[in-house]
Amino acid sequence: MTPTARYPSLEGRVCLVTGGGSGIGATIVSRLVEQGAKVAFLDIDEKASRALVDQCSANKPLFIRCDLRDIEALRRAVDDVGKQLGPIRVLVNNAARDDRHKWDEVTPEYWDQCLQVNLRHQFFAAQAVVPQMEKAGGGSIVNFGSVSWMRSLPGMVGYTTAKAAINGLTRTLAREFGEKNIRVNCVVPGAIVTERQRQLWSGPAQDKEILDLQALKFRLTPEHVAPMVLFLAADDSAGCSGQNFIVNGGNH
Repeated sequence: MTPTARYPSLEGRVCLVTGGGSGIGATIVSRLVEQGAKVAFLDIDEKASRALVDQCSANKPLFIRCDLRDIEALRRAVDDVGKQLGPIRVLVNNAARDDRHKWDEVTPEYWDQCLQVNLRHQFFAAQAVVPQMEKAGGGSIVNFGSVSWMRSLPGMVGYTTAKAAINGLTRTLAREFGEKNIRVNCVVPGAIVTERQRQLWSGPAQDKEILDLQALKFRLTPEHVAPMVLFLAADDSAGCSGQNFIVNGGNH
């Protein structure tokens, strides 16, 4: 699947994607580049990130290595993007890690790590970009949630707790930032086939289980998620804020 919609408002717009080196994030970076946006992305995986930059023959994105658990490093990265590309108008809070864990083996340290990797940086990235967006006249923040908490999936309570909190974060920040003409929405993916998913949890049995639950009888990929992000990043969604946009193939 290749998105065909063209969003003129994204041409030349500065966009920042967290966790953009692989998976859903890499597809979002690629699709924003194709729209003619000025794209920067943060990731901790240098090899995958530099390979993504090399794949872009023109309008190459700016890669900044950043461990999002380090909030001061995150703030510096946001500042660097603004200095190199101009005021950030779009923030895509994509980065996350859905590691499985047993509830009775979770330690306080592991719990804190789950929140750092999946929740905390979304707020602080938003906090850091708002002055740039306000200076530019407005912007769009796209958080990433997950249907895992909506479906009460077991085996990753730290992850689902963080993703549930993003729902509240999105709604509150939409109110906080609305007067600055900054929209805040949340994309909520279902079971998306990424390379990580293939390596760890994919197979015929898993595919059948997911397809039995989905209304649409094909596996979703990052190519099904990125178009929703483009829509929310563009001015075409100017009236949308504080909402969840679910991309799960009708899995209820």
